[in-house]
Amino acid sequence: MTTLRNSVQLIGRLGVDPKSFEFDGGKMKTTFSLATSDYYKNKEGERVEETQWHNIVAWGKTAKIAADYLAKGKEIALSGKLTNRNYEDKEGNKRYITEIVANEIVMLEKKN
Repeated sequence: MTTLRNSVQLIGRLGVDPKSFEFDGGKMKTTFSLATSDYYKNKEGERVEETQWHNIVAWGKTAKIAADYLAKGKEIALSGKLTNRNYEDKEGNKRYITEIVANEIVMLEKKN
């Protein structure tokens, strides 16, 4: 039951090519955005698409896989956990960021 405490599962498409960073000691971080879409019918019976954008962060082996195999537009499934952090920008304003730290990524499209 502890795995359900902070668990996120998403299926969507990458909005940008992944960006990778390698730190001293060899630790790797890869970031990208993921779009997920939901559909509903409005009062007029028209189908409406609603898209949500998610900031994704991957570390270690997962980061390496994301950097090597993912690209903008690719459809993936991922599982991970929700995290929040904050920082001060150049003007001294406090900024808040919500991210998903990916533990596992599955590519859903066949190779070309």
